[in-house]
Amino acid sequence: MRRVERALILVGLCALVAACSSKGYNTDNPDWAQGGMPLPPKVTSADGEWKESEAPPPPKFDVKRLEPIAMPPYMTLKFGVDPGTITITDDGIARYVVVASSTHNTGGALTAYYEAVRCSTAEMKSYARFTDGAWTETQKPEWKSFRDLNSSYARQLAIQGLCRGDAPRASVKDIVQNLRDPARKLQ
Repeated sequence: MRRVERALILVGLCALVAACSSKGYNTDNPDWAQGGMPLPPKVTSADGEWKESEAPPPPKFDVKRLEPIAMPPYMTLKFGVDPGTITITDDGIARYVVVASSTHNTGGALTAYYEAVRCSTAEMKSYARFTDGAWTETQKPEWKSFRDLNSSYARQLAIQGLCRGDAPRASVKDIVQNLRDPARKLQ
């Protein structure tokens, strides 16, 4: 009986090798088992039709109103978002001003960024940077994946308040409520 089982396994393995080497299957493609189909595109055809609304100039912000963004304890910078700067656009973008300050900084310099998050694609864009009392616009702002960023604060802000799944939250009030509630409501 053992001999028969070994023979069946050997026949099965030979059939598998023959199927893999047959014409029409690109085994270099990690998805070769799906009939040689190419990998799915990162951007869908629906995303090709999406057009971002024009970003207004950076809004005024107030460091006294900052809602903190919870970050890992090893981070040397603190981040907070001014709720008075948050806007939700009809094209599915949440724009805001986020302020970064050093945990060691006792009194002076701070850096702020005027940015946007697109929840449906897990991307962010930086429009301008505030240092030394003035805004400097980003020359060619581009959408960047949360995974491609050096800092994780935009991703954390999206998770903690801006986004509800693949869409921005319904209102700024809802965003602020979720930022203040670490156990985020799922409604």
